[in-house]
Amino acid sequence: MATRRAHQTRWTHRWAGRLMAAAFGLSVLSAAQASNAHPEPAQDIVAWIERLHEATRYRAYSGTFVVTRGSEITSARIAHVCDGRQQIERIETLDGPARVTWRRDDEVVTVVPDKQWAMRDRRELLRLFPGPVRVPGIEVAGFYRAEVRGSERLAGLDAWVVEFLPRDALRYGYRIWSEKRTGLVLKLQILGNDGHVLEQVAFTELQLDAPLRLDVLARQMEDMRGYRIERPTLLKTTPQAEGWRLKTEVPGFQPVACWARAEEPGRSRPPLQCVYSDGLASVSLFLSRADGAPVNRAQAGATHVLSQRIAGYTVTALGEVPQATLERFLEALERVR
Repeated sequence: MATRRAHQTRWTHRWAGRLMAAAFGLSVLSAAQASNAHPEPAQDIVAWIERLHEATRYRAYSGTFVVTRGSEITSARIAHVCDGRQQIERIETLDGPARVTWRRDDEVVTVVPDKQWAMRDRRELLRLFPGPVRVPGIEVAGFYRAEVRGSERLAGLDAWVVEFLPRDALRYGYRIWSEKRTGLVLKLQILGNDGHVLEQVAFTELQLDAPLRLDVLARQMEDMRGYRIERPTLLKTTPQAEGWRLKTEVPGFQPVACWARAEEPGRSRPPLQCVYSDGLASVSLFLSRADGAPVNRAQAGATHVLSQRIAGYTVTALGEVPQATLERFLEALERVR
């Protein structure tokens, strides 16, 4: 009898061990399969930017995100839909005075409900969250490199963490959380030259593949009944056509857009805005006839503002770049006629 019990015990232990081994093997296999379902993307920064850009195409999503700049924290709600050709999104601020910003491709409508006021504008979009805008003709890889830092879970979603590190001191770095399945940016941090976080924006709640329709959002965007609408006329131009040039280039930054506001009765010479980009960061130069004292310098999070007088004009440089970069722009800018 004792021999029989010993045999049964050995049999039980042997099969228990096999079951444990099988369970362990299945868990390893499941982990491997989950990893293979979302393999780590290539570390080429151009491929990364393309992945982040494509994440906003052919996709609808909605959610709430929070922007942190120093001690200032604001939140907003976003609804976005794109059919691969046209995109529409609605961004509603949740803190402070009520404001809704509509974007349809390069058309922007800002609505202030409390004042029953709206402004229709037309600008090319330059932004990084929740996906960068593709800027043709710029060699981003010459000024940034990408390094994957692993993966994390954010807003209930798995994301790759990647850093875009600058190759010089004229631009900031970026730490990005990219959702593994779609590539959408879930969180973005702008990093100072010493690696500390200057500001960040992150989803706290996000619904991917939300049941949104482009035609419904388009109708809502056009419904401005009871609103006073301003439609400033912006004329596309170039710095050279307006009598300006950069006598030396600021490395990596190329001109991407320039607008002059149309002449209006009672206004002096209209201001001019010219935008330069390195594919990630952008700098805007605002030029107007000098009147009053210019703002010399200011900073909010990663954004610097620097002003000075040049040839009878007040020139204000603004961008999410180090102050030294704005100084390079103002030193290089000259009036040619």
